[in-house]
Order: sequence, then C-alpha cells, then structure tokens
Amino acid sequence: MPSRMTRVTFPGSLGDELAARLDIPAGPPRAYALFAHCFTCSKDLRAASRIAATLTDLGYAVLRFDFTGLGASGGEFANTNFSSNVDDLVAAAAYLRAEHGAPQLLVGHSLGGAASIVAAGRISEARAVATLGAPSDPSHVAHLFAGELEAIESEGAAEIELLGRRFTITRQFVDDLRTGAVLSAAAELRAALLVMHSPIDNLVGVQHAAMLYQAARHPKSFVALDGADHLLADHADAAYAASIIGAWAQRYLDDESGATAAPAPTAQVVVAETTQGAFLNHVVTGHHRFLADEPESVGGFDAGPSPYDLLAAALGACTSMTLRMYADRKQLPLDRVTVEVDHDKVHIDDAGMVDESTPGRIDRFRRVVHVEGDLDDDQRASLLRIADRCPVHRTLEATSHITTELA
Repeated sequence: MPSRMTRVTFPGSLGDELAARLDIPAGPPRAYALFAHCFTCSKDLRAASRIAATLTDLGYAVLRFDFTGLGASGGEFANTNFSSNVDDLVAAAAYLRAEHGAPQLLVGHSLGGAASIVAAGRISEARAVATLGAPSDPSHVAHLFAGELEAIESEGAAEIELLGRRFTITRQFVDDLRTGAVLSAAAELRAALLVMHSPIDNLVGVQHAAMLYQAARHPKSFVALDGADHLLADHADAAYAASIIGAWAQRYLDDESGATAAPAPTAQVVVAETTQGAFLNHVVTGHHRFLADEPESVGGFDAGPSPYDLLAAALGACTSMTLRMYADRKQLPLDRVTVEVDHDKVHIDDAGMVDESTPGRIDRFRRVVHVEGDLDDDQRASLLRIADRCPVHRTLEATSHITTELA
C-alpha cells in the first residue's frame, strides 16, 4: 500500500527538539505506533526503516524519532540516560496524541524495547508492546563499555567508541541504568506483550527474553527470530519481525481507520465504499479482495488503483494471457510476456482516426507488448496480430450495452 512520510520535530524530555519521521499509510491508519531504536542507534537504522515500512504497509502509522543527543535530534548525549529515554518516549506519545492519534502500539529494539516496557505504564492508550532483542535489565548495556567503567566511576565520565562513533558516558548514566526496573514494569504492564528475540543473539542473550516473558502477565507471546543477528541487519529478518508484530497487534488494538468490512461476493464483482474518504472502495470478486481509489490530486488516498487503472490492467492482463495461450498452442519459444498500458483521452485527429460520426474526444489505450524468447520475425509479427484478438480488446472496441437498476 502506498504511504506518505512527514518529517516532524517535538520537544523532548530535556527541552531539546527531537527529530522524528512519521510514516502514514495511504488510507486512514488502523492505529498509531511508536518505535524506539536501540542504544546509540537512530531512527534511520536499516532495521528500523524496514520495520516501519512493513507496519505502514499493514495499515499502521509509525512515528520513529532520535532520542536526545542522537541522530538529528538536539541535545547532548552525555546529559541523557535510560530514564530520559523513557521520558522521550512519553513526550513522543504526547506529540502523537495532540497532533494525530495516541499510540496504541509501542515497538522497541534492544534498549529501546526495555524503555518501551517502562514507558507503556505512563501511556494510558498503549494496548500492545513488542520488543526486539530487549535486555531485561538496562544495566546490561554497560558491558559495551566495561573496560571504561573504572574510569567512569573515578572521573565521573569517559569517552568511548561504539559502532565507529565517540560517545561520552557519565557516572550518572551508569547509575541510572542500574535503577531501571524493567522486570517490575513488565510485571505491572497492562498491555499485551510480544517478546521477540534471536536464540543466537550474541549481544543480548536470549535468556533476557525468558526473564521478560516470565515476569509479564498474560496476554503475552514469544517469537524466536531464528538466525537473526541483534541489529536485524538482514532485510528479511526485519520484514518478518514486522509482519508478525502487525498481525499479532490486530488482536489487541482498536481499529481507528473507520473502515467497514468488505461485502460478500453476491455478484461477479461487488464494489462497496469503505466509508473512508471520498473514493476508497472495497472490490470483491470471488475470494479476491482489494481496494480501488483515486489519486491524492483529485481527493483520494491513492490507496488502490483507479477505475481507469483497473480498466487498463484488464486490457494488459487479457493481452498477456491471450498471447500465452496462442504461443503454447503453436509451440512458440515464448519465455515471457510483459504488457505496458497507458490510458488518456484525445481528440479524434490526435488518435490518427478518421471518423466524422464520432466528434470530440475519445479514450485511447496505448499498449506496448514485450515478448522474450528465441522468436523469429514472423513469430513476433504473429504474436502482435494475436494481441488484437484479446477478448477485452474486442470488448473495448465494440459497442457495449449497460443496464442499471436500483436494488
């Protein structure tokens, strides 16, 4: 499903402007989701982008942002801690609540997952929390700079290198990590919890998932991300995780989209308004379901093909199928057919037609047929002739009769 993206800012917990990205599906969102990235990462981490894109395809609006002092957000990382991350999440929820819709779903990666569990207790609308590789104890991240802990304790701060970047870690940061009570927050969580973790995660061991799951009350679920690394660097791992989250969350969230259910297949084709926007419609044919819409330029959401897109698609599909049937019957070495179709309205003269009985403008479909295979010139010419025998082509060129009656 097409989506649109908006870059926004909002004040974080320490008063700095936080940079965010809001991805919204083409139609009204089924729910708003808030994504929290991993320690020292950013909203633009590849896994975060893939997860947000997949959730948006499933109808969720997703806000992801850079915590204070990271990415494009303002502030100094040295002034932050686990508690400020939680506060930033609460601030992000407040922004969504005021400007769009309160987040029902929180998704957190690594330390962002731990922060999401704690923050959910302060976001009354949160109905579901999903974590990816989250530690059960925030202080677990201290092992990333274990060699500098003595210097941090004695000098109050030290500069460390993580993922090729330099960060200042303060004693206050370390102390705050030690007091982050994630397990107790999980035990008190009023939202459904989905714990996702890779059994081979060598940064945050899978035992952390077991502790989170054990601490939480039902409803709770666990999904193993077999073979994935901690950062979900593989495109397929991130997309899989997001698809599971999207399907799981539907059970717990209120659908805010306002969409009506698709109608029953009471005729060959049934089209019914979704009641979302001016043009968005369900299309039902047999057991197939999809959406039809108009472009944003004319007041639609662009959430599905337009009526003329569907008409052009019918011509293209019929052409391809007709050529395939002919080639198979004649045993032609046709490997693949691709048909490009454009539609517009033109004057008779522009269409290269001479028909004084049809004044004004007419519909023109421009069809380009690509055929692949070891075909000679005669075979290619025969395929081009057969394209004009496509049944939909003949229907469009013939005079049709349409009757209409009220049910």
